[in-house]
Amino acid sequence: MTEIAIRARGLTKRFGAVVAVDRVDLTVPKASVYGFLGPNGSGKSTTIRMLCGLLTPSAGEIEVLGLRIPEQAEPLRRRIGYMTQKFSLFEDLSVRENLEFLAAVHDLPRRDAARRIDALIAHYDFEERRDQLAGTLSGGQKQRLALAGAVIHDPELLFLDEPTSAVDPESRRDFWETLFELADGGTTILVSTHYMDEAERCHRLAILDRGALVADGTPDELTGALRGRTVEVRAAHPRSAHRALAGVPGVVSVAQIGNALRVLAEEGVDAAPRVRSALSGAEIDAHVIEADPTLKDVFVAVTQDERRAG
Repeated sequence: MTEIAIRARGLTKRFGAVVAVDRVDLTVPKASVYGFLGPNGSGKSTTIRMLCGLLTPSAGEIEVLGLRIPEQAEPLRRRIGYMTQKFSLFEDLSVRENLEFLAAVHDLPRRDAARRIDALIAHYDFEERRDQLAGTLSGGQKQRLALAGAVIHDPELLFLDEPTSAVDPESRRDFWETLFELADGGTTILVSTHYMDEAERCHRLAILDRGALVADGTPDELTGALRGRTVEVRAAHPRSAHRALAGVPGVVSVAQIGNALRVLAEEGVDAAPRVRSALSGAEIDAHVIEADPTLKDVFVAVTQDERRAG
């Protein structure tokens, strides 16, 4: 059986009358990259802070690496790493000085710390910048340094809260390659993101909307559940086709992508016949074909389904 790193049941957080996280059930396998996808305000950061013991839940049960949280949050902190989207190291210290400070915070023996720092500087490509002040690094370099600092004590579990929101696409790609190296080495990674291309790379994925967990599974499982609900429309006048489809019963969304339209239908609706019928009725000549669902379609579908149910 797959070993579990994180298990949460009925996880809830209220701030006064506001329910930030609403009865979330979560199971994260060990040595996997598990993604949190959702817009700002969906509850991703609040959930992560509860899971790592920084925030006390209003209700629910949490077990992380076999420890009860928040009761056993203190021993957990020695076994986890945490990285946020905001660079949180010392900008007036050098790359090496930052890592030395973090090694001391985690009580690494001096000899072990020196070896670990040398290894991280080499692995994260800082040999020529070890004495450079952290504040003068580029966005991608700061991100690499923050990750090196988060794993300096070789944590079993790594929490990453929107870690790539301020870096360029090439740095994001390289960062994700590093995450998979860590997972291959046995580290469990929980990472929140609002980038669809990053979500597609996760082993498993949870989608949060307004504090509720609205989908959970592998990317293939989530997109596979939408088979038959997504179509592509090519017409000479896409905007006319868009107007004809807007408001059609059973159509959840219509979005123009280049010269084509992408249409998503409600659950139980066979999208292609419904779209062809609507366009024919509006006397619009168009080519309608079934399209492979994407995670963006999944996100729109589950959030719209949840709001209609609510």
